[in-house]
Amino acid sequence: MHLDNHIKALRRARGWTQKDLADRLSVSRQTVIAIENGRYDPSLPLAFAIASVFGQRIEEIFFEVETP
Repeated sequence: MHLDNHIKALRRARGWTQKDLADRLSVSRQTVIAIENGRYDPSLPLAFAIASVFGQRIEEIFFEVETP
């Protein structure tokens, strides 16, 4: 299993660029790209910050996906 997320859809729904989200989270744009693409799982504090920025619970943004 691995984590996947709805960050790209949530970001786009708000009309934010990856840089906009990165600035709100005080991380690099590359970090946002890696998280959106599932190449990087954020730390727990960063996951809470992401949830706070979108006004959702962590479980609503991140979910487990079974890998074959």
